[in-house]
Amino acid sequence: MDSKQVLAIFKQTKALLSGHFILSSGLHSGQYLQCARVLQYPEQAQALGRALAEKFSSDKVDIVISPALGGLVIGYETARALGVRFIFTERKEGVHQLRRGFKINIGEKLLIVEDVVTTGGSSKEVAKIVKDSQGEIAGFAAVVDRSGSSLDLEEKFESLLKIDIPTFNPEHCLLCKGGFPLIKPGSRTKT
Repeated sequence: MDSKQVLAIFKQTKALLSGHFILSSGLHSGQYLQCARVLQYPEQAQALGRALAEKFSSDKVDIVISPALGGLVIGYETARALGVRFIFTERKEGVHQLRRGFKINIGEKLLIVEDVVTTGGSSKEVAKIVKDSQGEIAGFAAVVDRSGSSLDLEEKFESLLKIDIPTFNPEHCLLCKGGFPLIKPGSRTKT
């Protein structure tokens, strides 16, 4: 699956939104990729998960781990395609944690999977959990990379779609200055 096919899926499912959005990073943007609109379709979710898994088929992955909420469906589908266990982190008091009895054994290799990466903040929080558990990071993956190549990750990172959508600090946001209403579309936003 190439980036043109992925972008076509986002357009077909009306998951590429225009407006004035606050991202989970706290930055503002005039466009938003709502992966949940794509991943609500099992056929699309399975195809995207399989495409991400193919990028790590030669890596030894024991577990796929994703941050909740956005990474759940795509993480599960990637794990299913790889034939490995899937676990996830949840925020408790603003911090990602393993809950529900999930455990990482010493030396297990984990692939961290998200829906969209902008700053890589959630992925880095999950990576800390993996390292604190004495697991190893096999790599990072996302359906969409909108980081503008600004990610600072030591391990392999793969995405299905790289897209450059400008973001703005709130104090320099032209959409704010224009009085456009602010929309909070994600599962976690800073205000």
